[in-house]
Amino acid sequence: MIRKPVIVGVISDTHGLLRNEAVEPLRGSYRILHAGDVGAPEILKALARIAPVTAVRGNVDTSAWGRALPETEVVEVSGVSIYMLHDFGRLDLKPEAAGFRVVIYGHSHQPKIEEKNGVLYFNPGSAGPRRFRLPVTVGRLRIARGKVEAELVELPN
Repeated sequence: MIRKPVIVGVISDTHGLLRNEAVEPLRGSYRILHAGDVGAPEILKALARIAPVTAVRGNVDTSAWGRALPETEVVEVSGVSIYMLHDFGRLDLKPEAAGFRVVIYGHSHQPKIEEKNGVLYFNPGSAGPRRFRLPVTVGRLRIARGKVEAELVELPN
């Protein structure tokens, strides 16, 4: 029996702005992961209309609703363990030793896909207001038969 790949939408650093262009690549996702600096609870409500959302707290999520978000989260999708946090500099475990296949993070606004020691490190970049000269991006994970592929989607200006 062939199992269909599972798509996980990955977004970060919305800072209170959910662009229509950011929503489109997330449609059809099995789940959406938000890596912090959400900026407003309405962002999570809007994303939840697309798919179930798991979010972590970023440094700008300081109001009561934001403080209720966890600093880290563990998600399992199709047998793949994913560790989420906002600031990669605060990673306080060895993902490969802890059994994680993917680490999702944000904070730097710099999109990045990197694999080390069998762990995929994925920063979807920033989907909110443009910062510096960095692109505005979201990401997707494609999980099939225990394999994970990451993709960045650059949004139009």
